[in-house]
Amino acid sequence: MNSFTRTAGAVAVAATLVLGASACSTETTPASTTTADGAAGLTIAFVMGAEADPFFKAMKVGADAEIAAKGDTLIWQGDPSVYSPATQIPIVDQVLAQKPDCLVLIPTDPDALQASVTKATAAGIPVVNVDTHVTDLSDVVSFITGDNTQGGAAAADAMATAIGYTDGGSYEVVVGLTSETATTNVSRLEGFQEQVAAKYPGIEIVDTAYSQSQAATANSNVSNWLTKYPDLAGIFAIDGTNATGASSALQAKGLTGKVALVGYDAYKDNVDLLTEGVFTALVAQDPATEAKQAIDTCHQYIESGNSKDGITAEVTLPNIVLDKSTSTADLAKYTYVQ
Repeated sequence: MNSFTRTAGAVAVAATLVLGASACSTETTPASTTTADGAAGLTIAFVMGAEADPFFKAMKVGADAEIAAKGDTLIWQGDPSVYSPATQIPIVDQVLAQKPDCLVLIPTDPDALQASVTKATAAGIPVVNVDTHVTDLSDVVSFITGDNTQGGAAAADAMATAIGYTDGGSYEVVVGLTSETATTNVSRLEGFQEQVAAKYPGIEIVDTAYSQSQAATANSNVSNWLTKYPDLAGIFAIDGTNATGASSALQAKGLTGKVALVGYDAYKDNVDLLTEGVFTALVAQDPATEAKQAIDTCHQYIESGNSKDGITAEVTLPNIVLDKSTSTADLAKYTYVQ
């Protein structure tokens, strides 16, 4: 993945949300007011699901670098830690009130955030979806994401290898997710299920649970599974916070290396645990490049007079599987920078 160094200063502004939602933070990163060729920069807003998630921190590193290169201003806003449409929708409303030139939206739910896209479009603010998407993409300029179905299939292959899968055997595995509806989680689970059905019929997915991007909740889910399923062979932690929670639960119960753990997202702490044998494999995405491409897409759309001509409607970036055979150089290359 691309490694970037943070540039420009940032100012954090606390905002109190209604409807019982937790506080969100606003960060505006100003760059120069004009680009190198003298053109005025844009104000581009990013609204993500859980700002503290290292995936989104790595995305901001990419956003900061491209914002500086373009001479833009970045509005970066999201709930500090809760991945939920209930907390995200008021944040989107706050951002739209600032009238950015473009909105990069990472929707926590494809249906619940559809109205936010409609509202932005009606206000003349183009929308790019990154990582996740709304159900109806007709009003979205482009959708940029990792190959989540492929990532789920790769996780199934890594799981089968880790548990020593053989035809005729029987193996219980569980899956920890953040959301039942977030499109990344849905596609990864589908990819995992389809690969298991096609190649590893002896693997049974005996349970799933959700964490709302809370590592402590994921830890509790896994701890309960380890008690409920004493013969558990493996855990697929479908995103980074679930991977973090699952790894701590396994270590607390002294089951490192005894229950296979395949995770998603190359958080630095989790990459370190991969080298220690806590994780069997990690599926790494490229959040910095997703951010860069989103900003470039905003520019292309606006500078062309609001035309989608030449803009790819759906961009899918490849994932990289990290495991014990991955070189030190490649581990460093794909670890998320913050």
